[in-house]
Amino acid sequence: MEAIKRKWAGFEEQHPVAAKWIYQVGFFVIFSNGVTIFQYLVFTFMPKLLGYELAGMSFMWPKVPVHLFGVDFTWCIFGAEVIYDKAGQVMIGGGLGYFISYEVGTFLAQCINFPLQRNITFKSHGNPWYQAMWYFIAWVVLSIACNAVNNLWMPIAAVYFAPAVYNILVTVITGGISMVVFFFVFKIIFPEGEKKNA
Repeated sequence: MEAIKRKWAGFEEQHPVAAKWIYQVGFFVIFSNGVTIFQYLVFTFMPKLLGYELAGMSFMWPKVPVHLFGVDFTWCIFGAEVIYDKAGQVMIGGGLGYFISYEVGTFLAQCINFPLQRNITFKSHGNPWYQAMWYFIAWVVLSIACNAVNNLWMPIAAVYFAPAVYNILVTVITGGISMVVFFFVFKIIFPEGEKKNA
């Protein structure tokens, strides 16, 4: 371990910019993947806790009829379509229950991610309230965009796959887009050369 620390210290000294990027990207990916797993668990299990009543409750805006790949469904930016099995019974994994689970999962993941990235990855000493405000705004915009994208393919996936399977895709898409966007959000809200008491 000491040998690795010495080699890293030597690399940092010779290539400070590259070392900083490697450090930041490395920790960013580790923490982001950790919260992505957390999101998957919330997306998968919280709808079951919320039950069939919320799963069967339609909550969608706007309601745009769509026909893709032989499946008729309603696309929306906010909400999730109620899904039914072949017998016409409500299934867990759609409706208001799924939308609540999606938003709670992504929000809680960011509540875990923000302090880890701020304090460890980017070692920020800026104003935490100001940074949290911009992070929250970015999360709202990203959450809406990801929900809109997911609602284009989730109703199709629900016809062919169990919710636990398509939740993997929801997690990968949401987590992947979030990782790319949030890395650059962090680079902006955690600027280089901050003063300790900014």
